[in-house]
Amino acid sequence: MVEAGWQKIGPDPAIRAWADAARNAALDTLAATPEPWRCGGTWFVGVDALPNRSDGSIQGTPFPWSALPLTPEPLHAAQLSVIRPGYPQPSPDETPSAFAFRRDRDAAHLDGLLPIGPKKARMVKEPHAWILGLPLNDSVASPLTVWEGSHIILRAALMQALAPLPPEAWGDIDLTLTYQTARREIFATCRRVELVARPGEATLLHRLTLHGVAPWRPGDTAPPEGRMIAYLRPQLSSVQDWLKRP
Repeated sequence: MVEAGWQKIGPDPAIRAWADAARNAALDTLAATPEPWRCGGTWFVGVDALPNRSDGSIQGTPFPWSALPLTPEPLHAAQLSVIRPGYPQPSPDETPSAFAFRRDRDAAHLDGLLPIGPKKARMVKEPHAWILGLPLNDSVASPLTVWEGSHIILRAALMQALAPLPPEAWGDIDLTLTYQTARREIFATCRRVELVARPGEATLLHRLTLHGVAPWRPGDTAPPEGRMIAYLRPQLSSVQDWLKRP
């Protein structure tokens, strides 16, 4: 994964068992939650929406650590990302340019680099250890997209911007221009890959990999609830660790 910035795992029965249990919980969540759908009713963001325990287990089904190249650690409640036909649609909370970027560039982003304050300055506020996607139903629609090798470009750009400053201040530095410049380089030089995966498989991303979601296209297929993927991103203790560990 180190060179490409992503890895596909499985199929594995332990991953499939967890996905089946999580799908049942996800359907209950979708039926009960008041959370509004974004992008014209085509995207359920679902942050911390799944009721898994800190050991990753859900509805008594253990998390498939044995099938993953990861060291077990406490986990947050998983995100439940659901996409419906027609994604994306314009919405009042997005500017026309932001919608165009979502439609044409998969809303490509670096997890943990958040828009802060009225100027939406990009700062590292959630330094994740890794990004794991677990498909919950059999869908071929709006796949996760990644830019191969983008983590190498982003690490170099961010380190160059932050290295002259004390590490304890790195989480409060405006990285907007650095990020936008690096992203343009990535679009020009890195291969975009669509990661279609089924229940029983998993996608593991390097934490610095630029990634997004492809639009729903004619011919895409999913069950009535839409394309469902659970995402887990445990956090590290510092921005320095986020940038410097392999």
